[in-house]
Amino acid sequence: MNTVEFPQSSCRVGVARVEITPPVGIYHRMWGAATHDRATGIHRPLTATVLALAPSDSATPRPQTLFVAIDHCLLWHAEMSSLLDALEAASGLPREQIVVFFSHTHAAGLMGLERCELPGGELIPPYLDQLTTTLCKAVETATRSIEPATICYGTGRCSLAQNRDCFDDDAQRSVCGFNPEGAADDTVLVAKVVADASQQTIATLVNYACHPTTLAWDNTLISPDYVGAMRELVETATDAPCFFIQGASGDIGPRDGFVGDVAVADRNGRQLGHAVLSAIEGLAPPGSRLAYTGAVISGATIGTWQFQPVDSNRLAATTDWTDQRTKIPLRYRDDLPQRDELLTEREQWQQTEQDAAARGDNAAARDARAMVERMTRRLVRVQHLPEGNEYPYPLRLWKLGDAVWVALDGEHYNVLQRDLRAAFPDVPLIIGTLANGSDVWYLPDRDSFGKGLYQEDASSLAAGSLEAVRDALIDEIARLI
Repeated sequence: MNTVEFPQSSCRVGVARVEITPPVGIYHRMWGAATHDRATGIHRPLTATVLALAPSDSATPRPQTLFVAIDHCLLWHAEMSSLLDALEAASGLPREQIVVFFSHTHAAGLMGLERCELPGGELIPPYLDQLTTTLCKAVETATRSIEPATICYGTGRCSLAQNRDCFDDDAQRSVCGFNPEGAADDTVLVAKVVADASQQTIATLVNYACHPTTLAWDNTLISPDYVGAMRELVETATDAPCFFIQGASGDIGPRDGFVGDVAVADRNGRQLGHAVLSAIEGLAPPGSRLAYTGAVISGATIGTWQFQPVDSNRLAATTDWTDQRTKIPLRYRDDLPQRDELLTEREQWQQTEQDAAARGDNAAARDARAMVERMTRRLVRVQHLPEGNEYPYPLRLWKLGDAVWVALDGEHYNVLQRDLRAAFPDVPLIIGTLANGSDVWYLPDRDSFGKGLYQEDASSLAAGSLEAVRDALIDEIARLI
């Protein structure tokens, strides 16, 4: 072969960046084991980044798809729906063409309206209003800045992410923590967005699977976790916003995690950031291919290669734009708890917490408080689900030139993206989870059910759902390419 092609997308892109840091004093307790309620300060600001995308040959200056990356764990169904309504009105796009990707940081606070009565919860409604207003303005800015651009894709490797499904031999139970023997995808998918007119980088996209759980119950500061330091490093080098997409990290987290020291989060972020920058440095120039240019006689006979512009046929292939959406039925788990049962159980744990606190048993009170938090999350999880035995699970895919972008609801086990990348080794796959929230919560693989894992306990769907999503995605991606 005398030429080497590099994966690219030719389209039109607009970018906007805004800060969305909540106020100090807002409700912050994400962890059941935490003893604080309010945020006491800010480690790093939270940000939101908007990518407005349209086909290169579109006759309208308006975007066809909006991708929004925000530094929050997630929004519950009702809060997410309200935000999508506002973004729909601001952009003029149907909500099916709007995707919000959550970085999933567990140190930003949990912005659920069900927490308004808790300390700091009174600040949640005005913050959500401000967040919505700020994001709508960012959408307008990104739309106004839309211009022809080329997206260049590359792959790096980073060992930050490690398997976190572990068995505690002493306690004889499964726990969520570093498992040095477990599998994890170390792929860092990067994409550099270059404006065609100026040849300047206008955004960098990073897709990596690792739970942002460096900071846990001992941390009282608002933080984007490792994503913040990664973003700072990349943006300093590229002078452009960094758009982060969380991958399939349901069973994946940092080796050094569950701490209160923000320096550890920054160290984790720099580890990922350097891997990103290494991958960026290896990217080919936009609109180019590597071509063999012949032999040069020297001390040895050297075969020479040079970057050359792609031909018109190759350039046309990079402009391909296909937006594909479908739904597959996934069965609910048979033991999915009911609302009344959860309310009763939560009341029992609240009473247990009060009793433990009254007798001075701080450890028991902390554990009971953690169970109250777990019951609250279960309530939020089940109350919006459609009736019946199955959930109509959405699959959203975009083929942009040589790459396929995937947006998925929920938190998927890492084997999903490992299997997809094994099935399509030559296709850049951007696999984004927690897309528009998490209506179905975790999707563990079939073999992980029955182990007593937290992720199984938190899942709404039956065993085999992850495999059904994987198989459907393989079919859909095959059709796209």
